[in-house]
Amino acid sequence: MATVSELYEARVTAGQLEPDPAQRGVLPALDRLVRDLGAATPAPAQPKGGWLSRLMGGGSGAAATAAVKGIYLWGGVGRGKSMLMDLVMEAAPLSQKRRVHFHEFMQEVQAALEGVRKTGQQDAVRPVAKSIADKVRLLCFDEMQITDIADAMIVGRLFQILMEEGVTVVTTSNRVPEDLYKNGLNRQLFLPFIALLKERMQIIELSSVTDYRQNRDEGGQVWFAPADSIARAQMDRIWREETGGVTPEPLVLEIKGRKVELPQHVGRIARASFWDLCAKPLGPADYLAVAEAVDLLLLDSIPRLSQSNYNEAKRFVTLIDALYEAKVRLIASGADDPERLYAEGEGAFEFERTASRLREMRDADWGRA
Repeated sequence: MATVSELYEARVTAGQLEPDPAQRGVLPALDRLVRDLGAATPAPAQPKGGWLSRLMGGGSGAAATAAVKGIYLWGGVGRGKSMLMDLVMEAAPLSQKRRVHFHEFMQEVQAALEGVRKTGQQDAVRPVAKSIADKVRLLCFDEMQITDIADAMIVGRLFQILMEEGVTVVTTSNRVPEDLYKNGLNRQLFLPFIALLKERMQIIELSSVTDYRQNRDEGGQVWFAPADSIARAQMDRIWREETGGVTPEPLVLEIKGRKVELPQHVGRIARASFWDLCAKPLGPADYLAVAEAVDLLLLDSIPRLSQSNYNEAKRFVTLIDALYEAKVRLIASGADDPERLYAEGEGAFEFERTASRLREMRDADWGRA
């Protein structure tokens, strides 16, 4: 099986990647991880089953073995972190592996915890962690960031048990570990998780000076700024063209007893305003449901973001994460270009990743096949 370095160089030779010294500098560590995974000898898997196993994805049970030291790859947006992690997934010589966005994974974990608690068990984290470890030896997380206190309070123990059970973790992040959950509520309770990351994972900075998302060729215009009457007319025109003039109806999604409404939809095309989706108390599960329900979303009137609408801004970031991971096409109008929507204040740093993703989503080939 090819190493990560060999896969990388093959893509460079094929013209699929631009050679980057910073990316090449990370390759030996990724090769080490893949080599160690291949050398680890698993114990025979134990049969597993039951509702909790099925909830977390089923499977015949992963082997119990010491976890190979993982990798925490951090750096600026668009530097190629996710691409390198994808190469690790391709090169890793085992079938029990999974790549998932960190938001989505934590939603699954919270749902599983809720299910275990209903059985009356006092310690819900351990059975959930063990059920995950029964199925995977390699977990690759894209974009680790902790902003939710519910996640912050359980993630340390969850990861400790996963690693004890032999799960190797690879994750990307825009932040150095010390800055995770920065200024978060009860952050002192989160600090052992940072110590765990530094002990059980190799911390690597990807310091490329190039944001490759900025260099993608754009397709037809999909971002209109400012969000004035001209932008509205353009959005209306695109809506008519995409829907063929069919009269739209509201689309109501039910998620865990809550209702999320997209005011207009025709087939798998929907239209809503920023305020429809980001001014209401919605969370990752709601936005994942939206992303699963549509192939194209027209989003109107994204305002400037700042401390004054911080909660709405956080929801917008989560919405874009869900759309990006699901490859949903986005056409939007906003107060300014993405890079200038959130100029300063708390949350501006995190928004750099969102702006970069919005830039990538302008590509002509973006979207579901």
